[in-house]
Amino acid sequence: MESLVKDNPILLPLNSDRTVYDGFITVQERDFRLRIVLPPDHELKRAKLHCSWQLKHLLHGYEPIVKQRLQQSADLVTFLLELKTVLEVGLKSRPECSSIPPPQYYSQLISEMETLGWNKLLFIDTEFRTLRLKAQDSSGRQHILTIKLKSKHPAEGPECSADLPLPLAITWTPQTTLEQLHNQFLLVLESLTEFWDVLDEIDDNTWILEPEKPSRSDTMRRIAIGNNVSIKVEVDPRHPKMLPECCLLGAEHVEMPAQTMVTPLRNKLNSNMHLWISALSVGFVIPIVLKLRSLIRCVTTLAVANPSTRPVCMSGCERCPPAGRASAPFLESVLTAARYVCVIKAFTPHSQYIFSILN
Repeated sequence: MESLVKDNPILLPLNSDRTVYDGFITVQERDFRLRIVLPPDHELKRAKLHCSWQLKHLLHGYEPIVKQRLQQSADLVTFLLELKTVLEVGLKSRPECSSIPPPQYYSQLISEMETLGWNKLLFIDTEFRTLRLKAQDSSGRQHILTIKLKSKHPAEGPECSADLPLPLAITWTPQTTLEQLHNQFLLVLESLTEFWDVLDEIDDNTWILEPEKPSRSDTMRRIAIGNNVSIKVEVDPRHPKMLPECCLLGAEHVEMPAQTMVTPLRNKLNSNMHLWISALSVGFVIPIVLKLRSLIRCVTTLAVANPSTRPVCMSGCERCPPAGRASAPFLESVLTAARYVCVIKAFTPHSQYIFSILN
């Protein structure tokens, strides 16, 4: 008993039978709350340990070793020495656990969260270092901002990450608060809204082959457009309405008539590419829309252009209507056509569309 008190002066018995000990053990000038419950016969093999969350976090991964030491130790004093040795190893392997932020760190963190709003907090770890905040862009999409605070917060800037197609650039000063950080994130989301609108339109209207589960950081889509033929589209997050990088994938030469060859499609895609650029020069480009019908027989690109532009058909198709009559029935008839590429400029009362049909 004297040895136990000498080595652990703030771990004291709570009853006369000395079967329950409660208090703190000290390791590297740090105190950890611990409660030990022994059976009536003081058999260590059946003892139970109750730890504080800090001690539990530090012992994570060392539980089998602690259990082994509990089984092999001759008495409680020996076990506590073994436990301290394990804790010293744990502190060395986890430098972040060796320094606890001062009390003002926690008080300021709580104050900043109250200002920001607890409803925006999705997660906080047991050390109050890692936070996940939710945010919503103007289109209603949900996003998560992960913040890893340093022990010297707010003097030292945190590490921030999110599922974005571009690196997350955050401005931080010792006066910056979590609310200001969250507002910066909202501005970043707003700058990418157009990009996500384009990709959401593609995802909603086409058969996406890759990636199987797109994330908000993905800029590429591989889309099925025919039998054994697909198109790989890479959208620039900074300029989502510009002509994307396109690559047709499939067989160059096939014997079966039901299959589609890539070469004719690639040639027509290259020859008609200037239409997109000319549309950019006269107006604002609307997001790419790939219309899906049957086995995905068309790739449709919408753009706003000059109302005076006359209808033009690049494939010899005679279905192109006069200006002002590019109605839904006409679009439907074009979508059902197969085995040709038709690039049509047609003015409607509200906007002009450039339809690029690939099949």
